[in-house]
Amino acid sequence: MKPIPISLRQIDYVIATADGGSTAAAARILNVSQPSVSLAIAKVEEHFGRPLFARTAGQGIAPTHYGQQKLGEFRRLRINAQRTLNADMAENAILNLGVFSTLGPRYAPRLVRGFQDETPSIQVRLHEANLETLSGWLETGRIDVALIYDLGLPSTLEITPLADIRPYGLLPAGHPLAGRKAISMAELLQDPLILMSLPHSRGYFLTLAQMHGISPTIAYETASVEMLRSMVANGLGVGLLATDIPHDTAYDQRPVVRMPLTGNLAPHRIALARSGQLRSNPLVNQFTAYAQSAFAAESALLQEYGP
Repeated sequence: MKPIPISLRQIDYVIATADGGSTAAAARILNVSQPSVSLAIAKVEEHFGRPLFARTAGQGIAPTHYGQQKLGEFRRLRINAQRTLNADMAENAILNLGVFSTLGPRYAPRLVRGFQDETPSIQVRLHEANLETLSGWLETGRIDVALIYDLGLPSTLEITPLADIRPYGLLPAGHPLAGRKAISMAELLQDPLILMSLPHSRGYFLTLAQMHGISPTIAYETASVEMLRSMVANGLGVGLLATDIPHDTAYDQRPVVRMPLTGNLAPHRIALARSGQLRSNPLVNQFTAYAQSAFAAESALLQEYGP
C-alpha cells in the first residue's frame, strides 16, 4: 500500500489560505508561522504539478480554477476524515449555512433558532454574502447549503423552493397614492425609484418595470433593504421590494407605507441551494426538511390571518 502523499495538516493550510486570502492570514488562523504555510502549499502544488493559487503582488493570493476544484475536494476529505476519526462527530456536527444578505434578518435567525431547538447537538454557522459569492462557496464546499432567492443561479446547484414572494411598492407617508389599497407598477414608477443595487435583485426589479413598458427614473441605488426603506420614508423616492418586512417605520422612526401592486408580477422565489456536484450531506437534508415545514407553517398562518 502506497503512503498518503499529503497530510491533513497540509490540507488545513491550503483551506485556511483560501478562506483568509493570504498565507499570513492562514498563519494567524492556525496559529503557526507563515513560512510553514507557504512550505505546505508549495509541497501540495508540487504533488499535483499545478498551482492551486494565483499570486499577485500586494493583493494576496486567490485560488486558480484548478485550485477551486481541489478546495471542494479537500473540504469534503476533511469532513469525511473527521467523521471517521471522531466517535462523537454525530453529536457535535456543524452545518455551514449561507444566507443572502437581504433575506438574512427576515428569515435566518428564526430558522436557526427553531432548527437548533429541535436538534440541539447540531451547531449552525452563518455566512452572509451576495448570490454570486454564495454560489461559489457552495461549489467549493465552504458552505453546505444557502438560503437565497432563486435568481440567475448556476445550473450545477440543486434548488429546493420554499416560498414565492410577491413584490410590493413602498411610499412615504403623505404620498398622494398612500391611501389606496393597491396601485399599478405604472402608478408607482411615476416617481423616481430607489433601486436595490445587488446584481440579481437590480436586474429583477428593472425587468419587472420593463415588462410593464416602463423605464424608471432611478433616484438612488443601495444594497441595503433598511437604507432603501429609510430613503423612501424621507421622501427621496419610491421603492420596490420583495423581502417581507411587516413593520411600518424605518430605522429613523419615520413612517413608510407598504403598497400592494396590481397586475401580473413575477414573484421572488425563496429557496435553499446546495451543490449538485458534492456528496449529499445528512445535515443538509435535515435542515432542508425543517425549513420546508417552517415556511409551510408560516404560509398557512398568513392565509388564515393575513399579513
